[in-house]
Amino acid sequence: MNAPHRAADASGLDEAERARILAKAALFAPPPMQEADGRRDLVGLSREELADLMAAIGEKPFRARQLWHWIYHQGERDFAKMTTIARPLQRLLAERFVVGRPEVAAQRTSADGTRKWLFRFRDGQQVETVYIPDREEDRGAVCISTQVGCTLSCSFCHTGTQKLVRNLGAAEIVQQFMAARDSYGEWPSPKEDKPRLLSNIVVMGMGEPLYNYENVAKALKILMDHEGIGLSRRRITLSTSGVVPMMDRCGAELGVNLAVSLHAVTDGLRDELVPLNRKYPIAELLAACRRYPGASNARRITFEYVMLKGVNDSEAEARELVRLIRGIPAKVNLIPFNPWPGSRYETSTPEAIRRFAGIVNAAGYASPVRTPRGRDILAACGQLKTESERARRARPAA
Repeated sequence: MNAPHRAADASGLDEAERARILAKAALFAPPPMQEADGRRDLVGLSREELADLMAAIGEKPFRARQLWHWIYHQGERDFAKMTTIARPLQRLLAERFVVGRPEVAAQRTSADGTRKWLFRFRDGQQVETVYIPDREEDRGAVCISTQVGCTLSCSFCHTGTQKLVRNLGAAEIVQQFMAARDSYGEWPSPKEDKPRLLSNIVVMGMGEPLYNYENVAKALKILMDHEGIGLSRRRITLSTSGVVPMMDRCGAELGVNLAVSLHAVTDGLRDELVPLNRKYPIAELLAACRRYPGASNARRITFEYVMLKGVNDSEAEARELVRLIRGIPAKVNLIPFNPWPGSRYETSTPEAIRRFAGIVNAAGYASPVRTPRGRDILAACGQLKTESERARRARPAA
């Protein structure tokens, strides 16, 4: 049975639920960000934490501002090349700290220009990160992961078949984007006449970001800081499967663009496709979308809808989708299902997708059909899964 509907003003019940979510997140906390020799990683620290660290070694607060600029604006990892810092302090910093990146365990580039990295962190855990170029503009988005594995078990998603191992720390989230910039040589900021390729972030990789909210929020605040990487909140989109109690907090504290993995128009089907729906059913999810701060015609909520042949792609379901989202500034992103080994689903036919899109468009909602990118390297939506996990599952039982 679905959970009872909660009142629109997130009161004591939602506060208790948020506390439960955050407590559970702590059980999957990332390891300390330090090298085997004890040096601490400076990436992922807030401005205040960096200033406190400088004070602890007898330095004044302006040193933290200098380091922030070198780390996040210049992308510099070598303290000896931070020319505004005196050499004795450069040596001291190198003895005690590092400016880290994950190890690039593998890198593959698709025929369509999509690039995928398998990043390995200090404890050996791995995630995949993808750069998706825009076909119409000379730029693109970096799709970053927030967890090693996933706890949601969405039946159409390859990532969902990988058990949740742990959350990523703020540093590990930020470092995915920084390593992507390394790969494309985009440090420091390009000249004005040269567009930046890595212009956007979509928090749509492995994991449910709102089940790792504290680390995700800290990472996004670092990425948005105007004196460092400086991405506008309008260039960041966070995708959730519908962790309703955390959506309000995300909107109030971060205000980034919101994408919601809907994929069905009835609770019965969504319970099967997105099991989280049993906890936060469609009515609660859409109520949270209506509350989301800043939602407007200029900043529409994106509803993601994977097109599954004979499952959720009928004209009747398109009309019900229009009815459900009426009054929400929104667009519908139709995603042809991206096959993966062992999946029981098939991609909707082009004709079924065309009819579905036509109904949604006619109702006044933009309904672009997402062109699959990186399918040949298993980098498309729903296909991410670490290579080590693929290999483990592919091995025959002893």
